[in-house]
Amino acid sequence: MTASTTASTMVRAAAALGGLLFLANCVGAPSPAPEQRPAPPPPATPAPAPVAKDWRDWPVARGDWSYRAIDGGTLASFGEPGRTALLAIRCELATRRLHVARATASATRPGDQMTVRTSFGDYQWPVSDIPTLSSPEKGSTAPFAIAIRAGNDAALDRIAFSRGRFAIEAPGATPLSVPAWAEVSRVIEDCRG
Repeated sequence: MTASTTASTMVRAAAALGGLLFLANCVGAPSPAPEQRPAPPPPATPAPAPVAKDWRDWPVARGDWSYRAIDGGTLASFGEPGRTALLAIRCELATRRLHVARATASATRPGDQMTVRTSFGDYQWPVSDIPTLSSPEKGSTAPFAIAIRAGNDAALDRIAFSRGRFAIEAPGATPLSVPAWAEVSRVIEDCRG
């Protein structure tokens, strides 16, 4: 190997090394890892729609009434199939008492009142201290506001004969307007014998 060959090999090697260094400088420094942002919070539950002052202007809730015999009495329940009932009226035959139960978001407290609105007038009923009611539709228990009435309470007739609908307001639940169908009358009559 001659001196000129060695020099030219060294020049090529230097050029190749210089090219590599040049390319290394062209590639920027590694970018930092993207900042981990926390997941956005779940959307807020929308506030319930404002309720009209006159209960007769409230929309009738979606669902149907059903009637069936149960141990010790009969039951009319209102709601959508396969879901916990929104409202149930149960006749306890042994005592001739009716339990009017409205599904709520939380347990009721002593002194709470249930308001029943019919085309014949409004009624305030004290809420019982019974905290839950079995929900056979879902096989679970859920909190209900429950008012217990004697089978001969005249307000029950006013529910049965209310023009097309009646409404229930209970603590921890949105106001509910339901159709006054025959299932309601049937349970009331069951408790009167």
